[in-house]
Amino acid sequence: MKNNYFKLILFFALSSFVFSCSNEDEQQAQKPTIDKVELGLGNNEIGVIGQDFHFNAEITAGDKIKNVEIKIDQISTETYSKVWSHQIIWEQYAGAKNTVVHKHFDIPADAAEGKYSFLIVVTDQNGTKLEERRTLTIYAPENLPLDLKFDFGIDAVDSDFAPIKVIYAQRSIYDSESYKSDEPINEDEFLAPVVNIAAIKGDGKMYCLIINKKHNHRPETITAIDFSKAVVVDVWEHKNIQQSQLGSNMFDFSTNPLTILYPAIKIGATSDKNLPSPNAVSNLKKWESGQYYVGFIYHNTTYNMTLFHYGEIKVQMK
Repeated sequence: MKNNYFKLILFFALSSFVFSCSNEDEQQAQKPTIDKVELGLGNNEIGVIGQDFHFNAEITAGDKIKNVEIKIDQISTETYSKVWSHQIIWEQYAGAKNTVVHKHFDIPADAAEGKYSFLIVVTDQNGTKLEERRTLTIYAPENLPLDLKFDFGIDAVDSDFAPIKVIYAQRSIYDSESYKSDEPINEDEFLAPVVNIAAIKGDGKMYCLIINKKHNHRPETITAIDFSKAVVVDVWEHKNIQQSQLGSNMFDFSTNPLTILYPAIKIGATSDKNLPSPNAVSNLKKWESGQYYVGFIYHNTTYNMTLFHYGEIKVQMK
């Protein structure tokens, strides 16, 4: 009888313990999650001292986000010219359940070259924390495999490529200069985007795009282009260039001597200049009066490096 009594007590005690543990597991705070992390332009995990750096991450909170932090720290097994680290905390995402952290910031001028630990920390308001670690390589500009700079101009031209007016210009190869006209480019005029890139090598491809600003679509990589919203003005590529040189969508490098190209699209055209098959300029892409983004995306596949830039212009339809 006593044995049965003690067995019953033990049964209830164990049941209570299992039930308590189960409750604790159910009540344990859920951690945030992170997806689609991108480091560097084109997600190449490269940073350049004194130049723009791209960071992207999609975050879902367990409860609500408290803050998002990144830490760039030196690795104990690596050698550096000096001690250096960098930290940024973003508080503006506090209270959000889901968010896309898309940031551009300059790698500080006092950074030391080398391979770094790139730590992403998401702190949740429920007290949990998520840490994800990646690797980042920081270069001085002069030591990059390619130090990409550009000159970009948007002109209104006639059907013979004769200039009508300059709409936009941004230069950075030899000096820094910016220009933007308030004049619109009109229906039946031709929009000519001229891109010079220094210095190119190996294989690369570039798209020039015009996108209605209302779509809020400014892709930073070729793979991110939404062709249902973007009108392709020009596609240009180069292959197997052995030594670094100036590249331009005004020239075809596959011919000898170089063939002069005339990149342009008529405002009001029914199809764009996509290759190998043009796309219809219709539906979301139909021409309208208003503000447009015009820009280019260049990706060097040999060195996995990306360059992009956008200007804004006004289109006036009849």
